[in-house]
Amino acid sequence: MKVMRLASSGQPPALVEATLPQPQPGSGEVLIRVAAAGVIRTELLWYPTTHDKNGNPRSGAVPAHEFAGTIAALGEGVTDFSVNDPVFGMNDWFSEGALAEYTAAPATSIAPAPRTLSPIEAATVPISALTAWQGLFGRGHLHPGGRVLIHGAAGGVGLFATQIAYLHGAHVIATCAPANFDFVRQLGASEVLDSRGAPFEQTLQQPLDLVFDTIGGDILTRSLPLLKPGGFAVTISSDNESATDQHIKDAFFIVEPNQKQLFEVAHLIDTGKLHTFVDAVVPLAEANEAYTGKLPGRKGHGKIVVAVAAEN
Repeated sequence: MKVMRLASSGQPPALVEATLPQPQPGSGEVLIRVAAAGVIRTELLWYPTTHDKNGNPRSGAVPAHEFAGTIAALGEGVTDFSVNDPVFGMNDWFSEGALAEYTAAPATSIAPAPRTLSPIEAATVPISALTAWQGLFGRGHLHPGGRVLIHGAAGGVGLFATQIAYLHGAHVIATCAPANFDFVRQLGASEVLDSRGAPFEQTLQQPLDLVFDTIGGDILTRSLPLLKPGGFAVTISSDNESATDQHIKDAFFIVEPNQKQLFEVAHLIDTGKLHTFVDAVVPLAEANEAYTGKLPGRKGHGKIVVAVAAEN
């Protein structure tokens, strides 16, 4: 099968085309015929891309761990799905990902794809929406009426976090570039701050219940003093994974597969309460350009997608 995988050498890291054997689903797994894969641009530098689970150097990793497609085969013990079912979901970061014609995933990490989305659109959802959901509820203890600051509200995760927080009755304050002000307001933000303008910590006067950082750098450090006593901070930036400040370390988390949450997200999408947005689409052979971000015609919000199947 055709794949795009990490080149064995070179800086910055780059993807090259290769041919690999088609994977076989193990017990409890399904084989996905990939239609499209979502892109996380920093993934080529992440530890699971460059190392295996035992800490040994890894070469030739196939990235992109969220996908939409159809089931091509069922592993032993899988009874909840059938061949040709349209699905979306994610697989383990150490697994070979979805920049390939086929990828394997645990059946518990996928769900029926939203009926109202194309495969291209559906591929933007699993990791981004689950990250927003788990950050807001599992880590941030979101509650109606809470004041929530979302950094990077127009990005792949931020746009879901903004919508979900609004849907659950929060007062959403968002940061983004000025070009996305109207877009973020339409998602449900009550206040929008220029991420490139005056420092947000000088603008916000009332204390916050929750800060959700999707950007990294010093954003979370600057946000912590704005929290109420007992407030919660969440960050998904890999910059913060090795932080020495315990507050920053405690705020960092990595999304986990969750089938039940995928079902809930799909329901919200199919009932028109939750929306996703595609920033740009590239074919599999040009996947490297998706990770550089140097693509013409980008909308400036949403997620970049690689169309793996030719018909997409």
